[in-house]
Amino acid sequence: MTAPGIHSDRARPALTRLASDDPALGALALWCAHRDAAEGPPARTDGTTIHYGPGFALLAPHEQVGLAAHHILHVALRHGPRMGAMAQRLGQGFDAALYGIAADALINETLLAAQYALPRPALTLQDLLQQALGLPAGPGALSEWDVDRLYLQLAAPATGKRKGKGRKGQGGDSPTPAQAAHDVAARAGFAPDLSPATPDADSPEGADQAAQWRQHVTRAMEAGRLAGRGLGLIGHRLADLAPPRTPWEHVLRRLLARALLPGRTQTHRRPARDWIASEALARSTLAPTPGFRPGTRRAVDAPRIALAIDASGSVNAPLLHRFLSETSGIARRVMAEIHLIAFDDGVRWQQRLDPARWQSQLAGLDWPRGGGTDFAPPLAAAQALHASVAVVLTDLEGPFGPAPRGLPVIWGLTAAAPPPPFGHCLQLAD
Repeated sequence: MTAPGIHSDRARPALTRLASDDPALGALALWCAHRDAAEGPPARTDGTTIHYGPGFALLAPHEQVGLAAHHILHVALRHGPRMGAMAQRLGQGFDAALYGIAADALINETLLAAQYALPRPALTLQDLLQQALGLPAGPGALSEWDVDRLYLQLAAPATGKRKGKGRKGQGGDSPTPAQAAHDVAARAGFAPDLSPATPDADSPEGADQAAQWRQHVTRAMEAGRLAGRGLGLIGHRLADLAPPRTPWEHVLRRLLARALLPGRTQTHRRPARDWIASEALARSTLAPTPGFRPGTRRAVDAPRIALAIDASGSVNAPLLHRFLSETSGIARRVMAEIHLIAFDDGVRWQQRLDPARWQSQLAGLDWPRGGGTDFAPPLAAAQALHASVAVVLTDLEGPFGPAPRGLPVIWGLTAAAPPPPFGHCLQLAD
């Protein structure tokens, strides 16, 4: 990848000043493509290119510098490809505007911490945490939140009731975090300025660009730290600079694909192929017939996935739908059966799901609520089904019982918890 260079007359003064004031952002700017746009917002980001609209020239010089720095960070942190990857993860449930809100809030908070000026009002991370999520927003917030984690937290359903009058048409119900975030963004004058791009993992070129950008960011932050000014002074505090975590959906696919590989077992209904050849050769040469050797067949005709859901209240509906959607997609590809098991301190019911109709089946199920949690009964039920793998969605609070022999177990954790005595843990928080 060669340096794209600067081909924007509108942004040239701001980028020249940025290079002299902040070595880190000045270096990153050289690896972005800068173009003038005939229309549109003052600035917007599309993949690796920043487009500067006519409104950019109307801003004060210090605001031009801050806005250019904002979009340089969008490109350097790969927010466009990461938005595209999140859209693939969530499908129709993805809210592109909400992802843009999360990305803008993190970048604006970063630039304000680095003492940049931004056009006012500006959407910040502190606004989102306090007003949309009801969380404290201390000075360490930038080291705790990256854009993907912040988006998933904002996209989660609302819990509890809000005192007083709710949103129009919702009575006293509290708005969801997403609705509250959109309200905060509207008051801050937020306008979408980030477009989804092809995820880096979808092409060798994208993966190569992501790796090169990580190198650019590392070198730029070190240059800023040594210079003692600008973004380099706070770069070590930014969680969004860390390499992105592998989504749990990808890990689940790998684990289930490994567990569902068809095993082989002997069968005396047909001979082994090499025995057929040996027996034919013996007959043609009048040699002694070799002893019979049995053939092999699949251990099971159709592999089964036992999906045990902790019905004591730790699994919310959006997470359950995302998990079942991913599991059903895997089951369709490998022609596996899915058996849903609802449990708390015992198995409450079992239901075989049709991978093509699981949503309508799920709508008619009666979920128990309350009670304790015991993992031994659902694992015993999975063994009785001769399942190829058991997946347990839970907060991991309850007795485990003995490890089931010959049954791989995947724990889908809805909250942080100490590791279980057996099985593979899959964190679903992100």
